Amino acid sequence: MILKKQENLPNKKSSPFVGILLFIVSLILLILTGPLGFLYGILYSLFTKGFRGIGEYLLKIAVSIDQLGNVLMQYLLNALWVKRGGYKFGNRDETISSALGRNKRLGTLTRFGLAIDKILDTLDPNHSLNSIDYYIEPSQEVLDVLAWIHMADNRILCTRSSGKDVYYIPGGKREPGESDTQALSREIKEELQVTLDISSLKFMGIFEARAHGVQPGVMVRMKCYTGGYTGELCPDFEISEMVWLSYSDKNMVAEVDKLIFDFLNKKGYLI
Repeated sequence: MILKKQENLPNKKSSPFVGILLFIVSLILLILTGPLGFLYGILYSLFTKGFRGIGEYLLKIAVSIDQLGNVLMQYLLNALWVKRGGYKFGNRDETISSALGRNKRLGTLTRFGLAIDKILDTLDPNHSLNSIDYYIEPSQEVLDVLAWIHMADNRILCTRSSGKDVYYIPGGKREPGESDTQALSREIKEELQVTLDISSLKFMGIFEARAHGVQPGVMVRMKCYTGGYTGELCPDFEISEMVWLSYSDKNMVAEVDKLIFDFLNKKGYLI
């Protein structure tokens, strides 16, 4: 069974006037109703769950403030904390700590950014790395990609598209409104001319790394599934090559696929 069926929807464009108007309205509502709502929330949490409830309630508020800060201070944080080509702050669905963790893993934090990260680590070890959110909405900096893991004789099926210099695990990007299963089924049908058995698909994991062949600072987030299929594997005309790779061939694939190779090797599936 599929573990997650959430659809990822791109941001909708709106006019500058609407953006300004909605900002003013939301600010007024926050000032007028925020204190009352906060007080009621504290009392409700206290009487229903005790002090544990208050802690949970305040943690949710802290995360929301962190997300607001990621948007509110995005240009300042990008200028002070991130090197050129790093992952950008500003995703409205992500916390500052999550974006900080992505840059730490990429090695794109400035000295200032590293100092902030070190301070956070003293309060909570590996805070930024543990805060990386793999379920944020896709953006220009996060490519939402699905992949089909198909193994045979301890080797994994990979393809190479025309004009590409590395191999990829079969899959691709979703189209607007598509679920995981819909997008993955369509991509595999287009690339390899086989039909995935939807009922057999199992979620394997989410992997993230710097995207290959695009501008610096862009990440690819790959959600992987494994499962059966019907038909005969046959590369489409856009696929130049279909190969079965072993773990020793890891240097022939894209960065995110290398993470998957490591994962499968540790599990004993890829040798």
